Amino acid sequence: MNPNQQWPAMNWPVPDIIAKYLQIASAADGADADRIAACFTEDGQVTDVDEAIRGTAAIREWWQGPATRFRYSMEVLDGHALGNDRYVVFIRLVGNFPGGVADFAERFTVQDGHIAELDIALRAPGSPAGETSVR
Repeated sequence: MNPNQQWPAMNWPVPDIIAKYLQIASAADGADADRIAACFTEDGQVTDVDEAIRGTAAIREWWQGPATRFRYSMEVLDGHALGNDRYVVFIRLVGNFPGGVADFAERFTVQDGHIAELDIALRAPGSPAGETSVR
């Protein structure tokens, strides 16, 4: 999978599992819950703007509910490695949710070829890369 074809802003070596997650997530389809959950370790955790979800069964439910409640398109704005097996991807969602546009920092920790942790935080509009408004 070459994420640079879909997201030109991703001009750094992104692990395959993150590229796979972003590709699935960009469709925002609740039917993809099994594919999303398969990206994570069995005890993987998603923190979605301060709500923690742990384990693939809970991640599957999160994807079928809050994560895909609205229709949206996703644009990858930037990203980089944070250290060993840690990465951040900055994305913009445009959709039918309140406000219509939202920027997020998605911080990934990768373990054994799967996502062990995903921390999704809102970014203040126009904030520098790496800065979030919710922590």
